[in-house]
Amino acid sequence: MKAIEIASYGAPEVLRAVQRPDPVAGPGELLIRVAASGVNRPDVLQRKGQYPVPPGASDLPGLEVAGTVVAADAAALAAAGLAVGDRVCALVAGGGYAELCVAPVGQCLPVPAGLTDIEAASLPETYFTVWSNVFERGRLQSGETLLVQGGTSGIGVTAIQLAKAAGAVVIATAGSDDKCAACTALGADHAINYRSADFSAEVKRLTGGRGADVILDMVAGDYVARELSCLADDGRLVIIAVQGGTKAEIDAGQVLRRRLTITGSTLRPRPVAFKAAIAQALKKNVWPWLEAGRVKPVIFKVFPAAEAAAAHTLMESNQHVGKLVLQW
Repeated sequence: MKAIEIASYGAPEVLRAVQRPDPVAGPGELLIRVAASGVNRPDVLQRKGQYPVPPGASDLPGLEVAGTVVAADAAALAAAGLAVGDRVCALVAGGGYAELCVAPVGQCLPVPAGLTDIEAASLPETYFTVWSNVFERGRLQSGETLLVQGGTSGIGVTAIQLAKAAGAVVIATAGSDDKCAACTALGADHAINYRSADFSAEVKRLTGGRGADVILDMVAGDYVARELSCLADDGRLVIIAVQGGTKAEIDAGQVLRRRLTITGSTLRPRPVAFKAAIAQALKKNVWPWLEAGRVKPVIFKVFPAAEAAAAHTLMESNQHVGKLVLQW
């Protein structure tokens, strides 16, 4: 099969097209002929040597794919209600940048009705992440307010839409007025340009001094103290990336007095059973929203798979709104 590997850690140019042996589906797995592969920030970190591959995972980058089932563990396939020839999208722990990819059957979902394979390939990584962190860990409820840091990222455009579909008020931050406009076009009630305004003060102003009930944070670092100051009492701060650094200084007394929760997670190393449970929650709660058009994939650009380096260059420029996808 054709694949894109990381020849050595470094700049986007270290991504190179190669031939690899075809993978084989083992117990509980499907083999997917990949039509499209999603590109995500963790792929960039892996390429730079900053995101180790979990034990047993493919060394090839790529955490989400969409395509057609070509072989499978028959018992697992039947238990999942799938068949050879079905179109699926899948969350994987690696190996997505390839023409063939093995995925645990529990992490596979049918392509939502009406979506193309390219659209479906943009779903798993961000939808699994947002559901797990905003709705399960952050416990966002209808009528509550969610602050999304980085509203035009792949995670951001997903969080805005899912939270709105669930009945929440959404405030998003972005780094330009144009990106703020993109957030509101996707359904955000308010968007804050963090380069020209203090997001913490703005959140307090927009909520009448109450603050946000849940904050989805991909920055960490010195953002954490500012986020705690604009959380509502009993608010939940969920950290899913540390682009601003791993160290933070906080007022622990504020956490006690206002019963604040600081939590976080990473998805890639979690066991298959954990991810399979998220898949079932998505199928039940979110796939109907996709099929009804209440939420939609947001794809900024599609690249031929051989141009994966160009996709990484664009991602690192932070000029995109939504997802980048490789097509095979």
